[in-house]
Amino acid sequence: MEMRRLGRTGLSIAPLVFGGNVFGWTADEKTSFALLDAFFDGGFNAVDTADVYSSWVPGNRGGESETIIGKWLKQSGRPRDRAVIVTKVGSDLGPERKGLSRRWILQAVEESLKRLQTDHIDLYLSHWPDPEVPYEETLAAYDTLLAQGKVRAIGASNLDAGQLGDTLAVAKAKNLPRYDVLQPEYNLYDRAAYDGPLRDLCIAEEIGVITYFSLARGFLSGKYRSHQDLEGSARGGGVEKYLDGRGMRILGVLDEIAEETGAKQAEIALAWIIARDGITAPIASGTNLDQLASLLKSAELKLSEEAIQRLNDVSG
Repeated sequence: MEMRRLGRTGLSIAPLVFGGNVFGWTADEKTSFALLDAFFDGGFNAVDTADVYSSWVPGNRGGESETIIGKWLKQSGRPRDRAVIVTKVGSDLGPERKGLSRRWILQAVEESLKRLQTDHIDLYLSHWPDPEVPYEETLAAYDTLLAQGKVRAIGASNLDAGQLGDTLAVAKAKNLPRYDVLQPEYNLYDRAAYDGPLRDLCIAEEIGVITYFSLARGFLSGKYRSHQDLEGSARGGGVEKYLDGRGMRILGVLDEIAEETGAKQAEIALAWIIARDGITAPIASGTNLDQLASLLKSAELKLSEEAIQRLNDVSG
């Protein structure tokens, strides 16, 4: 398995990250364990989660995904240093339990560590910008965690180029750790927010990039082609916006390349991201072993330059 350097973190990851948002939601504990076993048996090593996953499920409070991963880490018997665990802080978990203040970060990390049943988080991300807290306060809190060994590297999700640039400037001016990883939304349909100044900054500053919604909430798998296809789907509401002319044109090219290569549409969509300059790895998740087996093939799929150009053209 090809391992890729994750920015300047000192971490190396396989070119596909498992999305743990499904744990405790569309994948129960038993299924989640089987998926994690298959993922790691396939030579992959990084799992993405967050303290807020999966609070949106009725009866859940958040932390369910981390708890499942923690139980799996304990029961699997695999060496801890073989797994790169990515989790996040900052989303709303209730009164006084959100944002990027020093107080909350230092409290939240302890709760995440307990759920994950580990003494360190490999990569800890600021989940969302917090306009109420200065970057200096947030980065100083992470500095404490890095010094304590509770966190190995830090990064952020959902920052634009201006925000990321400002955090880098504060880190340099105040001699604080910088965000070495960015996690943006990015896929064949949703390119505008990352491509351009943000991507240029990440490349120039050697920032590792792990993309989320890499399959556009499942749309790029090709299974959603009409509003009728969305009925009964847990993710249906988030997919509706892709059912426009542009979305259909992208699916059309994916269909053509699938016919030519024998690969599935989702595998092609992920392979396109994996081949992009300025991206370390996409996040993708499956809820059964057949889905996962297909997703894992994307790491080995080498698209032709001509196929990549067609995808660039239709999605640009």
